[in-house]
Amino acid sequence: MGPWSRVRVAKCQMLVTSFFVLLLGLSVATLAALTYFGAHFAVIGRASSNRTPYEAMHRWAFYTTSSLAGLLALGAVLGAVATVREAGGLMAGAFLCFALAFGALAQAALRRVHSPTQVEDAVLDVYDLVYEQAVQNLSGTPRQQLVAIQDTFLCCGKSSPFGLLGDAEASLCRGQQAARQDCLRGIKSFLTMHRNVACTLTGIGLAVMVYAMLLSSFLWFAIRSGSSLDRKGKYTLSRRVPGCPAQEPSFFRRSQGSPRLQPPTEADVVHGCPGARGPLGDPQLRQDD
Repeated sequence: MGPWSRVRVAKCQMLVTSFFVLLLGLSVATLAALTYFGAHFAVIGRASSNRTPYEAMHRWAFYTTSSLAGLLALGAVLGAVATVREAGGLMAGAFLCFALAFGALAQAALRRVHSPTQVEDAVLDVYDLVYEQAVQNLSGTPRQQLVAIQDTFLCCGKSSPFGLLGDAEASLCRGQQAARQDCLRGIKSFLTMHRNVACTLTGIGLAVMVYAMLLSSFLWFAIRSGSSLDRKGKYTLSRRVPGCPAQEPSFFRRSQGSPRLQPPTEADVVHGCPGARGPLGDPQLRQDD
């Protein structure tokens, strides 16, 4: 396979990769919207207070995920347009977007490895706080917030490690609500599913970003080398007119140290000999760039 065939194959692969990167960006944007506006996280956010780190973590996760989705979409668009137009500047911009997205995904993966239960702990802290306030005040706002959380996660209360619950705690789950699962287990189950989806998207994103950076760098070098060849000056010999002497390249004539150029004589004009004449009567050839 020749070099230009490899470039054509790389272009096709770049277009396909840009399409998958765009889909990945849309998936990340959907995940960010569900994380911030979804019913499960929204009810926890309304019940949280300044005493829990959930609110700051929730806002940071939304802004970070939205920025990552924007980077992925921008890189996909720049990569596709640069491939079609063979624009080196756009391809460099696509590579920069892919590199920034790779750094963000790697940072998220490392944070997940070092603190795998950070989000779960923050959400459970909010539920524990609301549960304790609801037990102390059965008719206030904490009770309404607790009921909203339990109806959203389809759970009720917390199981006691000793198997016995007080009257206030037992009054929180009556009738059909008593048959629901424990809220600690229900919240953990939902957050585990959400974490698995985020980890899957992170792993796919890291693999796709590495491949996209390799393709974009290869195509950037190919575009730059093709542009340098196109801009290189080439000397072309014009067709020789009968009766006119042979013409020398301009760089050879300049090495002879000719003092100045003379305009063509009337005989040269009549015979159609191109170029000016030197001091010895030799025609000079124009340099075609």
